[in-house]
Amino acid sequence: MRMSLIRQVWLLLGVTLALAIAGGFGISVESSRRYLATQLTMKNNDMAQSLGLSLSQQRGDATAMELLLASQFDTGFYEQMRLVAPDGKVLIDRSAPLNKSNAPAWFVGWMGLSPDVGVALVSDGWKQIGRLEVRSQSSFTVDQLWRSTLLAAWLLAFLALMAGAVARYGLARIKAPLSATVQQAMALTERRFVTVAEPQVPELREVTRAMNLMVDRLRLMFDEQAGQVEVLRRQAHCDDLTGVFNRPHFLGRLKGLLSAEDGSASGVLVLVRICDLQGINRMLGRAEADALLRETAAAIEESGRRSVRHEIGRLNGSDFALVLPDVQSLRESAVDVAAKLRTLFRTREGDAFAVVGAVRWWHGASASSLLAAADQALARAEARGAFAVDLDDAGDGLVLGEDAWRVRLEQALAHRWVELAKFAMVDVHGDVIHFECPLRLRLESDGAPVPAAQWLPMARRTQLTWRIDLLAVDVALSAIAVDGLPRSVNLSPSSLADDGFLPALRQLLLQHRASAPGLWLEVAEAGAMRSIELVRALVDQAHAMGVKVGLEHAGEQVTESGRLLEAGLDFVKLDASLVDGIAESTARRQHIASMLLMLHGIGLAVYAEGVNEEADAQALWDCGIDGVTGPVVKRA
Repeated sequence: MRMSLIRQVWLLLGVTLALAIAGGFGISVESSRRYLATQLTMKNNDMAQSLGLSLSQQRGDATAMELLLASQFDTGFYEQMRLVAPDGKVLIDRSAPLNKSNAPAWFVGWMGLSPDVGVALVSDGWKQIGRLEVRSQSSFTVDQLWRSTLLAAWLLAFLALMAGAVARYGLARIKAPLSATVQQAMALTERRFVTVAEPQVPELREVTRAMNLMVDRLRLMFDEQAGQVEVLRRQAHCDDLTGVFNRPHFLGRLKGLLSAEDGSASGVLVLVRICDLQGINRMLGRAEADALLRETAAAIEESGRRSVRHEIGRLNGSDFALVLPDVQSLRESAVDVAAKLRTLFRTREGDAFAVVGAVRWWHGASASSLLAAADQALARAEARGAFAVDLDDAGDGLVLGEDAWRVRLEQALAHRWVELAKFAMVDVHGDVIHFECPLRLRLESDGAPVPAAQWLPMARRTQLTWRIDLLAVDVALSAIAVDGLPRSVNLSPSSLADDGFLPALRQLLLQHRASAPGLWLEVAEAGAMRSIELVRALVDQAHAMGVKVGLEHAGEQVTESGRLLEAGLDFVKLDASLVDGIAESTARRQHIASMLLMLHGIGLAVYAEGVNEEADAQALWDCGIDGVTGPVVKRA
C-alpha cells in the first residue's frame, strides 16, 4: 500500500505520541498506586505500634484491652483489628465489611491496592500476650487513585491535542513548500514556467532553488527560440524596410480571409500609392525616401488600429495595401488613411504625395478580381491629383438589420438548423487524426447551410455566439457517440467571455462523458491572446473531461504568446498563409522548421491549415509537421 510522505510523517508522529502518552500515563498511574499502597502500609504499621503499646499498658486486662481496641476501631477507617494469642487463638476480633468504592469494578480489579497488614506485639511486662494485626479500609485510597488517574488522563489528552495542533501547524509549514514544489513540477508538464518562493527549511530550500533555476533556464531557452523564430518569420513574411507583410504573405492572408469558413462576411480593401517614388529618391536621397516609406507604413498601421482586426502589406516599391474585415464604412476608412498621409507628407520637403483607392469585398470573392478593382480605383485617384480618394462600393451581399439577423439566428438555434462540415486532418501516413467540423447554419427552414463567415459577425453583435458554440459542441458530441470519430469544433473568444458559457459547457461534457475524449476545441490565436485567463479556465475544465484544446489560425503571434502557451494547450494549427508556397521559399521553410522545433520542444502537437499543393505538404512533412488539412487532403 502506497502512502504519501505527509501521511507517513503523521503516522510516525501519531505512533510516537501515542507511545509517549501511554508510557507516561502508565508510569504516572503505577507510581500513584505504589505511593498510596506504601502510605496505607505505613498507616497500618504506625497504628499497630501505637495501639499495641496502649494495649500493653493494660497489664493483661482483657476487658480493658477489648474496650480500647473497640474504641480505636470505631474512630478510624479500618477493615479489621484483631489480637491473636501466641498459640494462634484469636483473643479479640473487630472487623467491618469492605466499603464500596466509587471507582469502576474493572479499575478496582486492575489497580486494586494490597497494602501489608500492620503488626505489633502486645505484652504484660516480659510476658507476651499476643500479636496485634491492623488492616485499614482501602476503598478511599482506590477512589483517590481513580480521581488522580482521570485527572492525568484528561491532562494527557489535552496535551495530546495541543501536540497534535502544533504538529499540524509544523507539518503545514513543511507541506506548503512541498506542495509548491509538486505544483511547480506539474506546471512544467503543462508547459507553464512557474517559480516559487524559497522556504525556510534548508533541505527544501535547496530543492526549490534547483527547481527555480531549471524553470528559469527553460524559460530562457524558450525565449531564445522564440526570438530566433521571430527573426525567421520577419525574414520570410515581412518587408525588410517597413516591417509590414511582404506581397506573397499579404496575398496569402487576403486569400485566407476571403475563403475561411469562420472569416468575415465583408470588409474593406484600401490601396495606397506614393506617387513618383523615383523622383522622391532623386530629390531627397535614398535615406530620406526610405524614411518616408517607413513613416507611410506607420501612418497606415495607425489608421488600421481603428479596426479590431487589420492586415497591412507592401505590394511593391510604392504601393501599400490595408485590409479591414467587418468594417461597414468604405469612405470613412479610406478618408482616414488619406488624412493621415496628408498630415505626414506636409512635414516633408518637396512635393511628394500619395493617393488612395478603396473597394468593398465580400466573403468568397476572388482575390485577383478584388485587387484588380482596387488597382483601377487607385488609377482613377491618381488621375485626380494629390491625396485623392476613389471608392468602388460595388458588390452584392445580404444586407439585413441587426433585429432581422437576431430573429434568424434565434430561429436557427431553436430549431437546431445546423450541420457540421467534415474536413479530415491527416498525419504523414494518411491516417485521420480528427475531422475539422466548422458549423454551418440554415437561416431558413428550407435554406442551404451558410458558412460562419456570413453570420458570425452578426452573431457577435447580437451576443449569440456562446449559444451557437454550445450547440456546435452538442452536435459534435452526439456525432462522436454515434460513429466514434474525433471531431474538432471552433469556439469564439467572445463565447469564453460570457459568464454562462463555461458552466454550460461543463454540464454538456458531463452529459456526454463517454464522447468527450473524442472532442477537440479550437480558439483563434488572435482572440485567445486577448483572453488568456479565460483560455486557461477552458483548458482546466476541458482536460478534466479528456477534451483537447488548442489554437487555430496561429503562427503570426506565436512568439509573443508565451503566457498563452503556458495555459496547458495540446496543439497549435498554423495559419494557411504561413504554409502557402513553402515548397518554393527557403525562408518560409526555415521559419516553419524553427517554429516546429520550438513548439515540439514544449510538448505541443503542430498541424497546418489550408494546404493546397502536394509540394507544400511534402515540404511540411520534411519539416516535421504532425498533420495537415486543406484541399490537398481528400474531403471526408
